[in-house]
Amino acid sequence: MTQDGRGERVAPAAVFASWLVVFLLVTLAFWFFFSQVKFAWGWDAVYAYRAKFVNGWLMTVAVSAAAMFLSLLIGLSTAVAQRSHFLPLRYLSRVYMEIIRGTPLLVQILIFFYVVADAVHINNRYFVGIVILAMFAGAYISEIIRAGIESIGESQLESARAIGFTRVQAYRHVIFPQVVRQVLPPLAGQFASLIKDSSLLSIISVNEFTLNAQEVNSFTFSTLESYLPLAVGYLLLTLPISLWTKQLEKKYRYAT
Repeated sequence: MTQDGRGERVAPAAVFASWLVVFLLVTLAFWFFFSQVKFAWGWDAVYAYRAKFVNGWLMTVAVSAAAMFLSLLIGLSTAVAQRSHFLPLRYLSRVYMEIIRGTPLLVQILIFFYVVADAVHINNRYFVGIVILAMFAGAYISEIIRAGIESIGESQLESARAIGFTRVQAYRHVIFPQVVRQVLPPLAGQFASLIKDSSLLSIISVNEFTLNAQEVNSFTFSTLESYLPLAVGYLLLTLPISLWTKQLEKKYRYAT
C-alpha cells in the first residue's frame, strides 16, 4: 500500500491504473488537437539543428541551477533581514523587495545589464543574467520564507531562548526545520518559474534554450517544429523539481 497526497492508503495497482488512464487521456487529447493542424510538418530541417537545441538546453540548466542557488541565499538573507532589530537593514530589505516585485523582469534585465552592469564595467552577460534572475526570484523566496517563519508560534522561539539557545541557534535548530516543510511547495513553484523566466535572458543575447529555438525558427521557418521541443525541454526541467519536492515533503512530514 502507498499513500496519496492526502495521506490515504491506496493499492499500488490502483495508482498505476489511474496514472495510465490519465496518460492515455492526455495523449489522445494532444493527438486529436495536432491531427487537426492542416500543414506539412517539416521536422527534417529542424532536426539538422539538434545540437543547437541541446546546447541551449544545457545552458538553461547551468544558468537556472546557479540562479536557484544564489536566489535561495538572497531570499534567506532578506527574510532574516526583515526580522532584524537594525531598522536600516530591515527597511533596505523591504525596499529591495518592493522594487523587484513591483517591476517587470523584462525591464529589470534591461536596466541591470545596460545601466548597472555597464556602470561597474561588468560585461559578462551570463554572470549578469544569473544575478538578475537570482535577485528577481530571491525577492519572492524571501516572502515565502518569511511567511513560513511567522507561521511558527512565537512561543517556540521564546522556549528555545529560555533553555539557553542563542537567536541563531534557535532559528537553526527549532524554527528552520519546521519552516522547511511549510515552504517546500511554494519554493518548488518559484524554482519552476525561475527556469521559465530564464527564457527572457534571450533579450541580452544569452545563448539559452529559447534564444536558440528562435534562431532555429528564423533559419528554417518551421515555427511549431522549433517551439515544440522548447516546451518539452522546459517540462523536462520543471517536472523533476515538482517530483523531488513531493519526496521531500513526505520526508519532512515523517521527521516532524
